[in-house]
This record gives sequence, C-alpha cells and structure tokens, in this order.
Amino acid sequence: MGWSLTIGRIAGTDIRLHFTFLLFLVWIGVTDYLVRGAAAALDTVVFILLVFLCVTLHEFGHIAMARRFGIRTPQVILSPIGGIASLERMPEKPVQELLVALAGPLVNVAIAGVLMAGFGLGTSQMTAIDFDNATLAERLLLVNVMLVLFNMVPAFPMDGGRVLRALLAMNMGAPRATALAARIGQGFAFLFVLVGLFYNPILIFVGVFIYFAAASEEQTAAFTGFASRLRVRDAMEPSPVVLAAEDLLSAAVDALLSSPQKEFPVVSQNGQVAGMLDRDAMIIGLRDHGAMAAVGTLMRASEPLLIDQPLVEAFDQIRRAGAKAEVVLDTTGAIVGILSQENIAEMLMIDNARPGWRFRRG
Repeated sequence: MGWSLTIGRIAGTDIRLHFTFLLFLVWIGVTDYLVRGAAAALDTVVFILLVFLCVTLHEFGHIAMARRFGIRTPQVILSPIGGIASLERMPEKPVQELLVALAGPLVNVAIAGVLMAGFGLGTSQMTAIDFDNATLAERLLLVNVMLVLFNMVPAFPMDGGRVLRALLAMNMGAPRATALAARIGQGFAFLFVLVGLFYNPILIFVGVFIYFAAASEEQTAAFTGFASRLRVRDAMEPSPVVLAAEDLLSAAVDALLSSPQKEFPVVSQNGQVAGMLDRDAMIIGLRDHGAMAAVGTLMRASEPLLIDQPLVEAFDQIRRAGAKAEVVLDTTGAIVGILSQENIAEMLMIDNARPGWRFRRG
C-alpha cells in the first residue's frame, strides 16, 4: 500500500503505518489539547497507541498461525480503520483458513484475560465501566472485548467473514463459498455505511472498504477456480516481438505501433532474457531521454515464467513483482510468449460468460 512508512520489522514482516494513521493521531491529539488541555491530550494519544499495539498483536496472531502452514506475510499495515496483514496467499484448506481467521481475535481474548487478571477486573465489573471515567486498563479491556465482537461479525473479508467462508467451504467448493460470503459481506458493508451516516462516520469508511475488499476477494476466488486447471501455455500470447538491449528507443516505438504488444522482452547479446520494456517506460523514456536512448537503459528486471508453469502460480509471481506482464520460456530457455494480466482478465471474463470454456492457445 502506498503512502505508508515502515516503523519496524518482526520475524520477516514489515510493520508499516499508513499516513492517515498519523493524521488521525495528530487530529485527535490537537483536538483534545484544545478542549481539555495537555494532560488529557497526552492520555488520549497514549491510549490510542496502546489500542493499535493491541491491533498489531491481533494481526501477528494471524501471521503466526499462517506461518505454521508455510505462509509468509511480507507486511502488516496499520490505518485508522485497523490493521491489514498482507499474507502471500490464503490457506488452501478450509480448516487452516478457519484457524488463521480465529487466531487474531483469540489474541484479543488473551489480552483481555491478562488485563482482567492483572488488575482484578471481573466480568460483572465490565458492564458497569463508565468509559469516559474509566482507568486506562479498564478502557483497554473494553476495547479488546469490542475488537473481538466487531471482528467476528460475519462480514467477509473481516475475520468473522473468513470464519464463515471456511465453514461454508467445508461443505461446498471454495469459489461458491467465497461468492456467498462476499455477498453477505457486502450486505454488512451497506449496513455499516447506513449506521455510520447517523452514528459514527468511521463506519462509513469501514463499510466502503469491506464492500470493495469483498468484491476483490470474490474475483480472486473466481480466477483461482478457472485457472487451477490451466498452465501458462494456455494463457500466453505466443511469438512476441523481442527487442535487443542495444536497440534504440525509436525501434521500440516502431514495434509498439506495429504490433498489439504493450510489453516487450529484452535480450542481451548472448540471447538471454535481460529484462522487460513496457509501454509506460517507453513513453517516459522517449520524453526524458529521446529516441536515441538504448532500450537496455529503460527496461525493468525480469523473472521469466516457464511454459508449463501453473497459471495460478505464474499470476501470483507477476502480481508480487508489480508487473503487468512477463516473458515465457520453453524448456530450452527460448522465448515463446508473454503472459499479461490483461489477457488473464479477458480469459476470466470469457469463463464467467461461458463457464468451463476450453482455452487452447499454447
């Protein structure tokens, strides 16, 4: 996610703060300072930081459980509406997803239990706590209980929604389970927006996030459903135009205008893949360096795909690299095609229109 900065790294996972979190913290602190004074402002800021420490521990509950199933988490991002742990992939088995989803709320249960034991707070006392006049420990206790209750709302892709999908997937296929969970999640999203209009504006942002996140998860599940039976050869664009690293940018422009390609493999003098040059880099290079610039100075690094590589795996590789397309090699190392996100999206649209369509392109 852009507009965020790394504040630490734990066990291979970057902890990043979104800039809106900093703005939120400053806004709350300044507002409290103007209304109630410096001491109250400091107390509020400390409380918010402790709340987000609890949120971070919640996310690391997910991360730790996912790691048990061999799934890494490159980063976790904190924003005013909560934390987002960016797992490389979701567990394939429903029971594993169930455990990963429950791990986060269970961390908050543990924190609440520690606070109750450490400060002698009983369950009967919780209902009598006046939040405005409560101690710091009492407020943190209430917040952790609220985090558990809120996160377990079955609004996919929140934790409760992931629990719902995992349970559904035990009795139906993952794509159907995801589609149903996503519809339920989007229903809750509308409810959050409606409640937010009258009570708490933050719920509006939560609702909007849930709606689009659920739609994205549904699309990803639909892709996995149809792509699981395909290889790179089935989706690649064969016989691409190839550029040499020493070619001038003017030659690349000619290739762009005379072919349907938007991304071009670049080879070194010995014929090995040296990189990829896409249309955007070409236009920027033409503007900044002119037509006589060498293609090799403008290309990006390449991670070639193999022609018989599973399509799901290849797509994940392209997505993680932040690329639009990647070159495809055969078993001898020769360039035989290009796999692009755009072409995969077109195949998904075809599969949605005619499920089970047999793609024979390679």
